[in-house]
Amino acid sequence: MSGLPATIPPSPPAPSVVCLGDGAENAILGDWPDRRFDGVHRAELHSHRIAAPRAMALVCVGGGYTGLVYDKEGTEIALWLNAIGLDAHILIHRLPGGTDGAGLRFGKDIALRDGLNALELLADRHPDLPLFHVGLSSGGHLSAVLACHSQPISARGVLIGYAPLNANHRDHKFPPGKPDYPPIEKQDFYDDWPIGLTNHEDAIPHVPVFLAYALRDKSVPVQHATRLIETAARQDLDLDAHIFGAAPHGFALRDRAGSHVAWPDLARQWFDRFLA
Repeated sequence: MSGLPATIPPSPPAPSVVCLGDGAENAILGDWPDRRFDGVHRAELHSHRIAAPRAMALVCVGGGYTGLVYDKEGTEIALWLNAIGLDAHILIHRLPGGTDGAGLRFGKDIALRDGLNALELLADRHPDLPLFHVGLSSGGHLSAVLACHSQPISARGVLIGYAPLNANHRDHKFPPGKPDYPPIEKQDFYDDWPIGLTNHEDAIPHVPVFLAYALRDKSVPVQHATRLIETAARQDLDLDAHIFGAAPHGFALRDRAGSHVAWPDLARQWFDRFLA
C-alpha cells in the first residue's frame, strides 16, 4: 500500500520542534492544509516520529527558495512517510537573500548550511536509523545538494520530485535566455549546484536516486531531469526515473488526476529495495 489517506485529515498531529540556531521566531501563515512560511529567521527541524521506524527521512520543502510550502510538500509528505514506516524530519531552512529579522542578510549557502546542521543532529540522536533525503520542487534541489556531501550518516538514497536541478544555472538555462532569479543569492546557489551536469562533478549525487517529474511542466522543464538521467547512464549510477505525461507542476500527493497518482507507491517500492 502507498500509505496515502483517502482524504486530507481535519488536522495534523503536532510535530516536535527543535531550533537549529538563534534568530527571531518564525511566523507560519495560513491554515491547515495550506500553511506556509514566507520567511524563515531561524532554522528548525519539525519531526513526525513513529514507533519502531525502519528508517528516517530529512524532508526538504519547496517554495522556490523564497518561502516554504509547509503543508503540501512538508507535513503531508511527512505523514505519508510515517505511514510507510519512516520517521520524517521537515527542515525549516533559512532562505538565500532572506534576513534574520534583525537586518542580517543570509548568504547563498544558508539553506545548505542548515541542512548539514540538521544531519549532524539526526546522526547524533538516531545513529542507527538508515537515512533518505526527500524533497519536492526547490526542496528536491536542496535534497540533491545535501546528497552530494559527505555526512555523518551515509544516505541510502535521495527522492526528488519536479525539482529545478540544473537548468536554472546561468550557463545552462532551459529555455535559453531565461532571466536570472532574484535575489542574487538564490541565483548564485543554483549556479554553485547544477545537479547532474557532467562538467560539475561535485554536483552529481553518487547515491541511488528516485525522480518524479511532469513532462509538460512549464515551471520546471523536464530537461532538469533528463540531463541528470543522461549523466547517470554515462556514469552507471543507480537512478529510477518516472516522467508523467498529464501531471502538473507541484502535483505532490494531492493531484490524482493522472498516472502520477502511482508515484508514491513506486517510491515505497524504491524505499523497500534499500531497506530489505
